[in-house]
Amino acid sequence: MTLHIQREMDRLKKSILSLSAIVEESVQKAVLAVENLDVELARKVMESDDQIDDLEVDLEEECLKILALHQPVANDLRFIIAVLKINNDLERIGDLAGNIAERTIALADEKERIVAPTHFPAMVAGVEEMLKKSLDALVNLDLRLAAQVCRMDDQIDKLHAQTYSLVKQEVRSHPDQLDSLLHYLTISRHLERIADLATNLAEDVIYMIEGDIVRHTGLSR
Repeated sequence: MTLHIQREMDRLKKSILSLSAIVEESVQKAVLAVENLDVELARKVMESDDQIDDLEVDLEEECLKILALHQPVANDLRFIIAVLKINNDLERIGDLAGNIAERTIALADEKERIVAPTHFPAMVAGVEEMLKKSLDALVNLDLRLAAQVCRMDDQIDKLHAQTYSLVKQEVRSHPDQLDSLLHYLTISRHLERIADLATNLAEDVIYMIEGDIVRHTGLSR
């Protein structure tokens, strides 16, 4: 590898790690906002989405420039392909954090505030853990952590299904709370999608390290 392309690859890694940190912070703020029904914090999350979008575009352009100018092969090519996929998933996670923030503002506007469904806090904690571990796996190129994230996704799916069932029961018992309950259900769905994307990140880290495509394989390490 020439010194020039090495510099380009190092800069690419710094860029993806910088975007990762911003997206993780956005999700943390979105979750905190919904837990406290903090409208001001929710608005800050929504405002940060433009920054994430701009960084995602810049990073994609960096990748395409390296591909065009240096025509990398082997490990370098695999790394760039993985970065392109991770970049896209991070932008989508940022969008979902913004969606959660929007629902938080809607919840805060409701005349009567209700307690979040009982499975909701566990789901929040699980999704935050998955995202943190997937990004730690990316930072440290940690195969073990990436595999852990892949195994955690089923539990989040179960919690979302349980939240759906609970919301359905609550709607029957308290039809006057329909709007608030549906907001929580939508937030639960957004959290489940973040967990799916965190799993994608972990799978891309595994591809980056080993060159193995583990999607659809029922990974168990």
